Amino acid sequence: MSNGSISPRTIYWEVVRFEKEIIKNQSTYWLIFELIWRDYFKYISLKHSDKIFHLSGILQKPYDWKTDKQSLKKWTNGNTKEAFVNANMRELSETGWMSNRGRQNVASFWSKELEQDWRMGAAYFESMLIDYDVHSNWGNWMYNSGVGNDPRNRKFNIESQAERYDSAGSYQRLWLQETLF
Repeated sequence: MSNGSISPRTIYWEVVRFEKEIIKNQSTYWLIFELIWRDYFKYISLKHSDKIFHLSGILQKPYDWKTDKQSLKKWTNGNTKEAFVNANMRELSETGWMSNRGRQNVASFWSKELEQDWRMGAAYFESMLIDYDVHSNWGNWMYNSGVGNDPRNRKFNIESQAERYDSAGSYQRLWLQETLF
């Protein structure tokens, strides 16, 4: 989708066909759900124009954001205090991809734990993601940083998320190992 090789409509109708012919499950639900969010963030971008790039976001919420270059280096290199964040950041660095769950966790950590300017994180993702979409990227970063569409201003509990989605630690071990041998 990010380079125009396939459209969201094509994906949607293929998922619907798959659900009818094979199986309808949580994975097919979430795929369609994420396509809806993608369209929603495009709408938000069109509605709010360049406000999606403003420090206070579309909610015009003031925060005391920091811009510490050492924190940025540690975060981008996957050298923070959180193994789950580090594993996701290293996967992004090595592959240009990160799961939606990972994206939410590392964005929350960057903006809510480290209190760093969320736009630095969004810009980093823009430079790294092979599936980059301007609307989804900046919309999700605003959302996870408290200046977008979530009025509750939630903060992810990284340890709880790691336990829930990587309870055996296999994902973290894979991306945090220094060498294969």
